[in-house]
Amino acid sequence: MRSPFEAPRSFGSSQLVDCVSFLLTKNDRFLVEKRRADDKCDPNSVAIPGGHVERGEAIEQALVRELSEELGVTACDYQFLCSLLHPSAEWLRIHYFWVPGWSGEPECREAQAIRWLRSCELETLDFEVDRIAVREWLRLFHSTAGPKRDCV
Repeated sequence: MRSPFEAPRSFGSSQLVDCVSFLLTKNDRFLVEKRRADDKCDPNSVAIPGGHVERGEAIEQALVRELSEELGVTACDYQFLCSLLHPSAEWLRIHYFWVPGWSGEPECREAQAIRWLRSCELETLDFEVDRIAVREWLRLFHSTAGPKRDCV
């Protein structure tokens, strides 16, 4: 029996491409990115940061790698949130993780900009799939998502 996190499968006539997205939270806010105009996947959009899972890479390995590449941080604590489909330039199966603890200061390494949003600013996100993931975080974890110290 296959794990739900295995390699891409077909979806209609297209392949599903696995991605990870990470919801860093701090003081009831969550981090988003404004993608660059030249980004091949959803340019100029405001989205939850993330990236593609490389061939043969485990989902959790992709999470750790992408956090470092995109934001320059290391996860000390993370929880799987949900997996959702997103039709983009390709069909994406996005595995969302809540990351309440990390070491390092988030910096914008690959996007145009990053910023913190409050849950009342959900409509700032350009994709319904990201808004669904944030609502899922609010539903599952918000009561325990108070301020958490960064890991050392």
